[in-house]
Amino acid sequence: MSKLSFQVPIGVQPGGRPAAAIEISPEGVLAAATPAPGQPPVYAFEALPPDVLKPGLLESNLPNPAQVTAAIRSALGQVNPRVKAVTVVLPDACVRVFVLDFDTMPARMDEAVPVLRFRLRKSVPFDVEHAGISFQILSEGSARLETQWKVLVAITPGPVLAEYEAAVRAAGYEPGVVLPSSLAALCALESQEAVLAVNLNTHTLTTSIVSGSDVLLHRTIELPQSAEAFAADVQRSIAVAAAFFEDKLQVQPRRLKYAGILPHREFEEILQTMETGEPLMLVDEMVPLPATGMVSTLRNQSVAGVTGVLAGTK
Repeated sequence: MSKLSFQVPIGVQPGGRPAAAIEISPEGVLAAATPAPGQPPVYAFEALPPDVLKPGLLESNLPNPAQVTAAIRSALGQVNPRVKAVTVVLPDACVRVFVLDFDTMPARMDEAVPVLRFRLRKSVPFDVEHAGISFQILSEGSARLETQWKVLVAITPGPVLAEYEAAVRAAGYEPGVVLPSSLAALCALESQEAVLAVNLNTHTLTTSIVSGSDVLLHRTIELPQSAEAFAADVQRSIAVAAAFFEDKLQVQPRRLKYAGILPHREFEEILQTMETGEPLMLVDEMVPLPATGMVSTLRNQSVAGVTGVLAGTK
């Protein structure tokens, strides 16, 4: 079983991840690969029928794994990856992400993971002992300065992770690295300044605040299906994140970085306030759709996740 793996906000050192990636979502499979070192990615998308993929924590996510496997094989075949190992980006709905503080942390990974499992045993509604888990130390503690260790942790149920990995292997590829969608998208950020980021999927909205190598906020909510309630929940969640940004950094966020299933302009329209009709803040696409390199139509799929995880690959 692969471990979840991540590093934000700028990605990893060259060679840290495979030179090919897929993002699996209820809409379909988005694939990307770099044809040669230093070249920009090429992208392809293969749609899935409704209800073929149902992301979540407690039940099977792939009721029809053969169709998901076929979509993976088709999407990756179109981008012709030069490696068999791929980074797999999962829906946020099947992963839980936490920012935790510790007084101390073991230096060795094999000793740190049991500590994390113990800490999370009452925070997630599934078996932590057999879950896929990974972490990134955001800041190291110091007894002399009386500071704490700050750790970013991602965890997903073992059976759910195994489902996705099995679908990838059945398509003829190897899941080398696995990440949730929101953390994958954050890997596309290059700014060291504080950023309010939004990742919008069909079922979830994730708001994040990243400042340099620190994650100040990472919050995922489930979204209702009615259009009116959907818009209200999106507005409310972003307003909460903006207030947290101002409280922590003593300045209001004027812009946010957006990645998601809705076109950029439609997302901007959701941010119109009821009272003034003015946007809550200006919206920038985290990764704009590329002008070249699309070997099939991408529909409304954001390329932020697969682009972010390919940053720095050889």
